[in-house]
Amino acid sequence: MASLCRLCSLVLVLQLLHIYSLGIYGFKHQTSKDNVTSPTNGKLFPWNKMRLPDMIVPIQYDLCVHPNLTTVRFTGLERIEIFVRENTRFIILHSKDLEITSAVLLPKDDLGSSKPGKQLQVLEHSAHEQIALQAPEVLTAGQRFLVVIEFHGRLADGFDGFYKSTYKTRDGETRIIATTDFEPTSARMAFPCFDEPSFKANFAITIRRERKHIALSNMPKIKTIELEGGLLEDHFDVTVKMSTYLVAYIVCDFKSVQATTSSGIKVSIYASPDKWSQTHYALEAAVKLLEFYEKYFDISFPLPKLDLVAIPDFQSGAMENWGLITYRETSLLYDPKTSSAFDKLWVTKVIGHELAHQWFGNLVTMEWWNDIWLNEGFARFMELVSVSAMYSELQIEDYFLNVCFGAIARDSLNSSHPISNPAETPTQIKEMFDTVSYDKGACILKMLQNFLSEAVFRKGLIHYLKKYSYRNAKNNDLWNSMANTCSESDFSSGNFCYTAFRPLSSTIEEMMNTWTLQKGIPLVLVKCEGNTLSLRQVRFLKGVFEEDPEWANLQSRYFWHIPLTYVTSSSNTVHRHILKTKTDTLELEGEVAWVKFNVDMNGYYIVHYEENGWDNIIKVLDQNHTLFSHKDRVNLIHNAFQLVSGGRLSLDKALDLTRYLRRESSNVVLLQGLGYLEMFYHMMERRNISDVTENLKRYILQHFKLVIDRQTWSDEGSVSDRILRSDLLGLACKLQYPPCIQKANELFSKWMGSGGMLNLPADVLKTVYSVGAQKIAGWNYLLKQYSLSMSGAEKNKILYALTTSKDCEKLTKLIELGMEGEVIKTQDLAALLHAVARNPEGQGLAWNFVRKNWNKLLKKFELASFSIRTIIVGTTSHFSSKDKLEEVKHFFRSLEDQGSQLKITEVVLETITKNIRWLKRNLNSLRNWLLNNL
Repeated sequence: MASLCRLCSLVLVLQLLHIYSLGIYGFKHQTSKDNVTSPTNGKLFPWNKMRLPDMIVPIQYDLCVHPNLTTVRFTGLERIEIFVRENTRFIILHSKDLEITSAVLLPKDDLGSSKPGKQLQVLEHSAHEQIALQAPEVLTAGQRFLVVIEFHGRLADGFDGFYKSTYKTRDGETRIIATTDFEPTSARMAFPCFDEPSFKANFAITIRRERKHIALSNMPKIKTIELEGGLLEDHFDVTVKMSTYLVAYIVCDFKSVQATTSSGIKVSIYASPDKWSQTHYALEAAVKLLEFYEKYFDISFPLPKLDLVAIPDFQSGAMENWGLITYRETSLLYDPKTSSAFDKLWVTKVIGHELAHQWFGNLVTMEWWNDIWLNEGFARFMELVSVSAMYSELQIEDYFLNVCFGAIARDSLNSSHPISNPAETPTQIKEMFDTVSYDKGACILKMLQNFLSEAVFRKGLIHYLKKYSYRNAKNNDLWNSMANTCSESDFSSGNFCYTAFRPLSSTIEEMMNTWTLQKGIPLVLVKCEGNTLSLRQVRFLKGVFEEDPEWANLQSRYFWHIPLTYVTSSSNTVHRHILKTKTDTLELEGEVAWVKFNVDMNGYYIVHYEENGWDNIIKVLDQNHTLFSHKDRVNLIHNAFQLVSGGRLSLDKALDLTRYLRRESSNVVLLQGLGYLEMFYHMMERRNISDVTENLKRYILQHFKLVIDRQTWSDEGSVSDRILRSDLLGLACKLQYPPCIQKANELFSKWMGSGGMLNLPADVLKTVYSVGAQKIAGWNYLLKQYSLSMSGAEKNKILYALTTSKDCEKLTKLIELGMEGEVIKTQDLAALLHAVARNPEGQGLAWNFVRKNWNKLLKKFELASFSIRTIIVGTTSHFSSKDKLEEVKHFFRSLEDQGSQLKITEVVLETITKNIRWLKRNLNSLRNWLLNNL
């Protein structure tokens, strides 16, 4: 069979002999400011909505692409088989930054004949990233056609669409690869297409390349044809039915390792040749986790192969393209010499996340981006399920607590948004990829799993995946699948499913809609009087208090169906109750000394123990803290400090709760308590409140001296032990603890003296490098080693260390290198600016840089991209003064005047306001508490 590229070229030549030009050749996309209709070639654009019409749907794309890695351009030829659902003269689809040179319509069965095709006139609406192909006559409903389009474009300089990525070999040679990243709305930058998730189709991909390169795509290669001039043409098998954002192809010179799963799936890990040795752990993890998912979901992976590729330039952590998953190098590669315990956990969970997407997102896709949480929330949740099952030693259950803490931090602000939230424009869609969709989504799924039981929950997931395979789904489809897992004997007379503990008195849909269709998190207020528990729910907000005039309005209409769990001093039994009204009461079997709600933090809510409730809990922690599980202790510490921000609990009381920590044996609990003290230290240091800063430093080093001194400078122990060591030694050296500084300097000197060849323990590398970076010679040497290192994990640690310098000239140099994009890659610029801003000496530097170079940053990153949002939050959200608040407001207003409107700006302004109010309410309390406890 002739190749698609050559066959379609022949067809076009035949057709062009029979038709006359309509002036579309060489047509370049014009920029239009009209958001409704856009004049093109003297005609109005026939469609005025952001979403495509469904009058025509794609069946299959045959796509041939030839990227030229020398000219950094690409040409493309595609044949789209379409089905006409309603009579129309227009085929509306997406295209962005592409030059379309020809568009022809053919009857479905006439491809090989000499009959002339019908030339399609190309109209374009740049503001909506759409084109309309106008047929000379009406296309009749029920018919199928072939649309043949020739186009070309430039490999993008950013991270979206079909873009250029570069890497340096160990010998210093720069090499170029071409790769794709289409989610959410960038397939249209690579080929004209129906670029919405509900327009699923099959894809037959053909790639032309030079002999020195390989080509990869979603499916296995079925043949290679040698063309004139030495080019090779790789043909890939036809994909399963899928959305455009999952299409992927790469042209590179990478090397791979392979293995086969027990079910016969070929798994390969690809990386640049010098990093091939860092691919082996990812291969092991990918095989184990893929086998786990096939069994857990009771659905075989539907493709014959799965490739995981480490891309040198990648903006996010990874992308779940079906059968060809792409990763940032630090999310896939593991170097035993320089990767810490946390690095190993990170790589494992990112692999688990992306493999979960092969079912949640790829096999079953959300109908529209407003429900992106059905993809991302589930993938985040399945990290917990899969890694817990296959790598229990990584103790991901403890990490997952931080996932929910991150969600709560965002969701307790009024600027949060519902999990399921309207999004129409590409900017709005990109902004949906945030901690609410990912982390809150995962946490409410964990709560639902605990509520239904693991067995019922899993059964519901399987039902959902099987019912909607190769289709699209909405919120309600998931809840209906969950409810319909019960057998007839499991239903009450009201057709509600029974769980293990009691019948539901409302449907799962009614309950879960209170968590997905409204923003925010509930606060459950508990009052214990004798053997009666009085319960009340309100919306939890940080930085807004009951005495504020806006309080009542922010509370109105908010309430949740909350699946409560609790234990008491008299029983270890986990009691359950659904709180679905504003107030309720529970009768206990007798009086109790204490009660603890949200057992092991399986629920997504904050709890406040009124009257003497917190005093009773503090007393238990002081006397025998092991009466609470370690997860409950983490939860109590977190709740207490959240309540301080919400104006419900005094800072004194929350700090009193942490005093027992010197006797704490759980690493995760220690880190939680220390985390708040460290956060306060940084806040005081940034504001130059020197007396409190110094007393916090003294308190931490005195109170936690024993546990700090127990740490060894090694990679020994459990993952939890190793993460504690990394964080604790890092903090101790940051606080200038002499034994820590001395040991770190000693190790750094030995490492530097060995020419960087000495293998230091990976878990302490970041601390050792950070101490070494404080001297001019050490900083300069680290920068040199950064440019030479072949380990992304090591480069991350070195870069962080470089940002801790107190020398503003050196910090400025780092930012300049990040903007240049050679020594420090552009992909790392956002994290670099964030790290510099965390440095008290660099916070003003980073903030001023962003203000002065905003337009330059927008040339490197899309407006609503993860990087731009990281830059905005990372350089501003730590501010805690009215002067800085006004500066930030002024800057954000200037962005709006330029047409740059982002939801994240509301979050930042609310966060700064919260910080200001926190300091005003709590600074004196913190100062006095420290004086009384030193």
